[in-house]
Amino acid sequence: MTGRPGVVVITGSGGMGTAVARRIGAGRTVLLADASAPALERAAAALRDEGHQVLTQVVDVSDAASVKELAERAAATGRAGAVVHTAGVSAVTSTVERVLRVDLLGTALVIEAFEAVAEPGTSVVCVASMAGHLARLTPGQERDLATTPSGDLLSLDVVRRVPPHDTVGAYVLAKRANQIRAQAAALAYNRAGARISTISPGVVSTAMARAEQQGATGEQMMASLKACGIGRPGTPGELAAAVAFLTGPDSRYLTGTDLLLDGGQAAWMRWHAGFGTGPA
Repeated sequence: MTGRPGVVVITGSGGMGTAVARRIGAGRTVLLADASAPALERAAAALRDEGHQVLTQVVDVSDAASVKELAERAAATGRAGAVVHTAGVSAVTSTVERVLRVDLLGTALVIEAFEAVAEPGTSVVCVASMAGHLARLTPGQERDLATTPSGDLLSLDVVRRVPPHDTVGAYVLAKRANQIRAQAAALAYNRAGARISTISPGVVSTAMARAEQQGATGEQMMASLKACGIGRPGTPGELAAAVAFLTGPDSRYLTGTDLLLDGGQAAWMRWHAGFGTGPA
């Protein structure tokens, strides 16, 4: 098993995904996946120009068969040492239905598909969001979101009750589900000698974040960065450094948990801005 070539699987070819590829992909095959073939090929070409070995696959993370094909190709290509799920959509530029299908269901499908091919040393990191720490859910709702089979997730009452135009509410719900679903999956990954975690960034300077800044919540977003004291967004490189830790040898005893990477925004919101985190 140790003689098999190393593979890094990355979903999402945007700023976060390419930063992660540059940080942890050297010397390994990068299997890069995205829903957009043109975006995928642009990112792959840039990485290849820098010396990375890159394979590509068009994947719809909201489709179980598509995600399963990605996991099976990764297993056939080599030893998947790292699986980093960055693919997602934003509340500002999407619809409630798409947020729930991509950010909620898509992450659940990735967790399940790679659980089936996980082997000793595999580390899965799903990019959630600081927003998940602001969710106000009951213990029962959290249990349902964490453990319900993926095929039934979108039928849960807590999901169906999201108002049709509340994209922010859908996003918060989805990202909280990402965090707790990874926690619930940690037992199965441990039994395979693997591990799984989430990373919850605040504002990271990517094309998606810049689009959000132009939306209705952009001014509030930037004001919170100032109010919490950090005064700036994070960089894709900072996120990639955290992912390198979560997928590297120094975190072998870390699984089933979330790393909050937000410059202190969530702490400011909870303790200084009056945003509670208990049940509604």
